[in-house]
Amino acid sequence: MPTTVLNHSATDWGVVAVFALVYLGMFLGGLPRLKLDRSGVALLGAIAVIALAGLPVEDAARAIDLPTIVLLFAFMVVSAQMRLGGFYGAVTRRVGEMPLSRGGLLAALILVAGALSAVFSNDIVCLAMTPVVARLCLRRGIDPLPFLIGLACAANIGSAATLIGNPQNMLIGSVLQLPFAGYVRHALPPVLIGLVLLWGWLAFGPGADAGVGRPHPPSTSSGQAKALPAGEEVNSPGGGEPEFDIWQTAKGLVVAGALLLIFLFTDWPRDVAALVGAGVLLLSRRLHSAHVMGLIDWPLLILFMGLFVVNHAFETTGLAAQAVAWMATQGVHLADPGPLLVAGAVLSNLVSNVPAVMLLLPHLAGTGEQAGVMLALVSTFAGNLLLVGSIANLIVADLARQQGIVIDWKRHAVTGIPVTLMTLGVVWGWLRFAA
Repeated sequence: MPTTVLNHSATDWGVVAVFALVYLGMFLGGLPRLKLDRSGVALLGAIAVIALAGLPVEDAARAIDLPTIVLLFAFMVVSAQMRLGGFYGAVTRRVGEMPLSRGGLLAALILVAGALSAVFSNDIVCLAMTPVVARLCLRRGIDPLPFLIGLACAANIGSAATLIGNPQNMLIGSVLQLPFAGYVRHALPPVLIGLVLLWGWLAFGPGADAGVGRPHPPSTSSGQAKALPAGEEVNSPGGGEPEFDIWQTAKGLVVAGALLLIFLFTDWPRDVAALVGAGVLLLSRRLHSAHVMGLIDWPLLILFMGLFVVNHAFETTGLAAQAVAWMATQGVHLADPGPLLVAGAVLSNLVSNVPAVMLLLPHLAGTGEQAGVMLALVSTFAGNLLLVGSIANLIVADLARQQGIVIDWKRHAVTGIPVTLMTLGVVWGWLRFAA
């Protein structure tokens, strides 16, 4: 391997340097002294490798997995429809009105967040539910920290149940051509067990004491979120909460339900079916398409496309294949359950789960369905380890701060670390011995 590495051209090493800088940006959330977030870093990295390697724009475009981008965009439209219809807030308030004990309320919220995240985006679920959960806890006079941390963790865990619950699962399902129903059969048991473990830790374990004390009063600067008519601008997380609109909600639920049935019981292309569903939702006399499009996470789509191009350029250098081949000579096979679990968990916390999955996927082609299921579960569950491990965690922390509730890394770690270790253990046991 050392001799082969030395034979690479200066252009190859230039691409490697850009690749390293891009993934440093993924780790840091940007680059020092530059006003760039992860999406900006990925976009500039793509531009740099195109120019450096003389990569034709057509080749760069072919490096992008278009079915993944289309599927992700389509479900962003579906989630936007549900949010503008006030569905998430209405469900959360309905749960909060139930005469439940603290443990019962915690269980209900975890179940709702997990179930919604399996169908819609976990990030959108956290964005919509966090202010409602915070105000619910403050109104009841109970400590909101376990509920908010539980919301973030449950959204992450629940999103792993399907191939549409989060962006990395969409990517894995598209690239590895995993069957939707087959994936659900393998993934649902560890997800359900993970949600139960999360509830048990928050309800009875040391995690129940996180942030013990009188609940923090709402911040006077943020105030109470006002209800907005369905269809008004809600692009700002603190901008308000749309009123419940039964027609818009029903329309979104019908489309989402139809897509789930298509995915489960037909072999129709998932990206095409989802795109048609998004088109149906955009045909509206009440919700302006600009409002729906305003809730699309365009930076995430740019992040995906940029990383596809950067990773493709890096793959053409052959260094990644040589490294994997060298590891195989040492007895470490990336597709084996143990190495894949470790690599997925570590990389997901170093560079975030989407970039981690992009790095690992090219080396899992032809390895079978189990490797894809393992990568999807591990990369998602590992997001609960640290506060910065997933965007869902950061959304909850940011919106909680607007309500005067502080979730720092220590408070999150009391729950996040043990829950992550337990759920990863469940994944290992289930896929290793129960399959």
